[in-house]
Amino acid sequence: MLWIKAFHIIFMVTWFAGLFYLPRLFVYHSMSSDAISNERFKVMERKLYYGITMPGGIITIILGLWLLIGYWWTPFLAVKGMVWLHIKLLLVSLLIIYHFYCGKLVADFKYDRNQHSHVFYRWFNEFPVLILIAVVILAIIKPI
Repeated sequence: MLWIKAFHIIFMVTWFAGLFYLPRLFVYHSMSSDAISNERFKVMERKLYYGITMPGGIITIILGLWLLIGYWWTPFLAVKGMVWLHIKLLLVSLLIIYHFYCGKLVADFKYDRNQHSHVFYRWFNEFPVLILIAVVILAIIKPI
């Protein structure tokens, strides 16, 4: 199980790298006005989302489920002292929604339908940081 956990963490880092950098690309893309920059950002966003972020997310979730099944096949939802895990799973669910919303934004930029300013994307970029901090604290310290 330690190998599974190690690869889960490796792919989680990959997933988060994409979720950190993609909104940063949105910031710059929303500020660009020339066609060459626009097309360059579209390519970068597509490659980052589908080539790094999506595989990182999928593998992270698969390995996380494998760990969940391996360690807590018993009805873990009823196990006392596992509140931290329930909160972590809720936060991961929110991160999955964020991930797919980023995919929608990639499509919006692809078809020149962006509706947001660079300021929106600067704030939008902070969400995965907060999730990462909370998930790591919950997984390591298990405060509740």
